[in-house]
Amino acid sequence: MAVRWLCSLFGKPFDGGKRMDHGGTQQQQQQPPPPSMEQQYPPQHPAMMRLYEVHKEVTSLGPQVCTFSGLQNDRDYKRLERDLTRLLLEVDQVDTEGKMELQGARKRAAQEVEGLLRYLEENATHPSRLAIEELSNEARRLIDQRVVVPQRSGGVAEIDDELVESLQQLVLRLTQVKTEGRVPLRKARYRALTRLCAVQDVMEGRTQQQTLSLPLSGETHAAVHCINQVMAKVSVARSQLVALLMGLSGRDSCAHLSRLLMEMQVELDALDVSGNAAIRNYRKQVVEEINGLLKHLDLEGEGEDTRRYDLAQNNSIREIEAVRAHVSHLREGVLRHSMMGELGFRPKAELQSLLTHLDQVETAKNPCIREARRRAVVEVQAIITFLDLREALVCRQPGPGEHPSHRAVWLVLGSLSDLQAQVLGFDGKRADKSYMMLEELLTKQLLTLDAVDPQGDEGTKVARKQAVKFAQNILNYLDMKTDEWEY
Repeated sequence: MAVRWLCSLFGKPFDGGKRMDHGGTQQQQQQPPPPSMEQQYPPQHPAMMRLYEVHKEVTSLGPQVCTFSGLQNDRDYKRLERDLTRLLLEVDQVDTEGKMELQGARKRAAQEVEGLLRYLEENATHPSRLAIEELSNEARRLIDQRVVVPQRSGGVAEIDDELVESLQQLVLRLTQVKTEGRVPLRKARYRALTRLCAVQDVMEGRTQQQTLSLPLSGETHAAVHCINQVMAKVSVARSQLVALLMGLSGRDSCAHLSRLLMEMQVELDALDVSGNAAIRNYRKQVVEEINGLLKHLDLEGEGEDTRRYDLAQNNSIREIEAVRAHVSHLREGVLRHSMMGELGFRPKAELQSLLTHLDQVETAKNPCIREARRRAVVEVQAIITFLDLREALVCRQPGPGEHPSHRAVWLVLGSLSDLQAQVLGFDGKRADKSYMMLEELLTKQLLTLDAVDPQGDEGTKVARKQAVKFAQNILNYLDMKTDEWEY
């Protein structure tokens, strides 16, 4: 292995000292071969031994660099940068004795180290990584102001619809951050999303708890006072968990909070609530509340498992992608038969069954999986509406007394049907001329509809409103196909 790698440094193939004749058979060399690179500079050569040691260290650091998802001020970043810089200096100090071959090997070793340094810096300073951090900081400021500070000052955190909506907007903005398929950026986005979604879950649990007619009166049962005390501790633990998830916990740790919650469970288990169903249910509810908090305490290591942050390996995403592949096949068939004027191919029932299938896909409250499912649903619905409009255009039989404005709306719908066929078959980017042409033509149809005067005809008013909505849906679908979204 060492010889093969050293040869690769020199850019020479390793052939074992044998040569192939024109017939493809091995032939011993007739003339003494010139000294090979290994013979000139064997692995025992000081320069080669040092370069090989550098290569071993680079090999061990490579996976760490390729999965590092932090920023330049992180401790691990500084450690990796320091180690790689040290290796670069050591490569530069290798004595090549003025030999061009050794100089080439040293140069390639230096390039290998420089490549890792560059990759490390690019990911830590990438605009998407900075955008993820800014959204995370925005979430921290919001949680600190509305939850953590009031709790620490002895007050009560105010959790309302405004706070829940603000958190949801931050989640949506995080899902829209582009990662370009880079593992470090995917990992950073996933870690930020999982923490924010966990905070949402905790908030939802607390909101529901505030609406319950609990705690019960201590006069009801001797154990109620103890359960009430535990419930008060759970309320404090909930705010501590939110602070931990958002990095606002100070000296607290997940292990410490987990230990406290487990002690609460032991305290509840020791209570004698036999013979009173209401008290048993009360205790059960508080235990479930504790379990709900405990499940979020494993997020410190979240994102280390590739299957978690690389959603291409997620079973739900795979299921959605399988549906999308089927939809793509059906779409091609629909467009092909439509171009030939054939209406016999109408896989509407099959498309409806795919919608049902998508509705049953488990999203695990993951916003990226939710969005992937939503987009797949839109793709199915676009084909169904196309089939429905085509059928309506074919079956349409206008009477002699049809209102002129109503006829004008149907003419626009005919044009929209043709444009939708092009949009369904479009596979490009927003910078493409075909995209801009489709966008312009759809906008013109909207302007044409806007110019239609219903002249008091109610049927025309309804038809024009539906046609406008239809045109806007086609535009939205075109935008969705070209927004370069990724999960």
